[in-house]
Amino acid sequence: MKLGRVALVVAVIAVVAAAAVYVLNVRDETTPAFAAAAPDSIERGRYLATAGDCIACHTALGGAPFAGGRPIQTPFGTVYSSNITPDTATGIGAWTRADFWRALHNGRSKNGRLLYPAFPYPNFTRVTPDDAAAIFDYLRSLRPVAHPNTPNELRFPYDMQAAVAVWRALFFRPGVFEPEPARDAEWNRGAYLVRGLGHCDACHATRNIFGAVSHQLDLGGGLIPMQNWYAPPLISSTGAGVAGWEPGDIHALLRSGISPRGMAMGPMAEVVFRSTQHLAEADARAIATYLHSYARSAPRKVEPPAADSRVLARGAAVYADHCADCHGSDGEGAFPAYPGLARNPSVTEALPASAIKAVLNGGYPPVTAANPRPYGMPPFTNRLSPADIAAVLTYVRGAWGNGAAPVTAFDVERYR
Repeated sequence: MKLGRVALVVAVIAVVAAAAVYVLNVRDETTPAFAAAAPDSIERGRYLATAGDCIACHTALGGAPFAGGRPIQTPFGTVYSSNITPDTATGIGAWTRADFWRALHNGRSKNGRLLYPAFPYPNFTRVTPDDAAAIFDYLRSLRPVAHPNTPNELRFPYDMQAAVAVWRALFFRPGVFEPEPARDAEWNRGAYLVRGLGHCDACHATRNIFGAVSHQLDLGGGLIPMQNWYAPPLISSTGAGVAGWEPGDIHALLRSGISPRGMAMGPMAEVVFRSTQHLAEADARAIATYLHSYARSAPRKVEPPAADSRVLARGAAVYADHCADCHGSDGEGAFPAYPGLARNPSVTEALPASAIKAVLNGGYPPVTAANPRPYGMPPFTNRLSPADIAAVLTYVRGAWGNGAAPVTAFDVERYR
């Protein structure tokens, strides 16, 4: 009898949970009334698609633009981007504006299939109907490319629609961006681009164990999954937090890839190259205004643990041999060619992942109209041992007033 009652309770809980998941996944299925296409709709859509960096994910290496097939590595397996050219059989040629809106706003494909949040519809849900329609009009103007979508390679149970439904019930609510009445138009435009179309928290936010953005630390910085680059906080003044930058420095990084406060490398270099360098001046300023509005006084600095004197001596020697010619004997750098390292928050960030990746892999800021011939950094992965890399970073992070914690050889291997 007791087993029967337990089974009944379990069944009731399962039914209630399933009903809750179902109800939460049919929210806001209304279709807005789209205005007739304006003469500039395609050009406006091209600009918006660029601002949203759609081409980055929807273009495979060496593939046709927007034809999909780019692998997106996640902790749960690999998701492959879809073909969004107007090919009828393999792309969105048979879609309507309403179908496209449904994908952006509700995270559902034309056939009703729940989309994986590697496609950032938790951000794109904020995109206005008019902007969604313009992007669709632009995509429909492209050359159709027949390229079947690559099946995803996700582990069980993440490969099931039921798993996506549960994720959505827990972490997704559709809703168009609503301007804050107390803020001016420029601030609200910046918020719309950062939180919505630009989907900045896809990288610059902490995620929980289910891969969802932790909104308590929204835009508070985070380790980019599967890439091991650290994306610094955008609404913080501490560490490498961008809010503490002057608006002009934020604007410069978005448009040129370099600024006195930092240079775009790794995944951000691609974002600048494909997207932000093409922003209108007003939009770049709006983003800078929005982010800078979160500037606060930095808290009292906590002294880091002291580094071993032998490690510091080793790091100083490595720096003199391999780094000083470009970055200066006192870490002063030579802007715009070589960034300064003295009091550079990107170097002293508590999580040293990006500094380690830069030394291991080197890299260039992006080629932009404002910086067409960027200087680069060579990779040292085959020239320096993990112990040498740890030593030189420990030296840099402790020299010239930097005062950051030491780096270990284990850290180097961890973020390799």
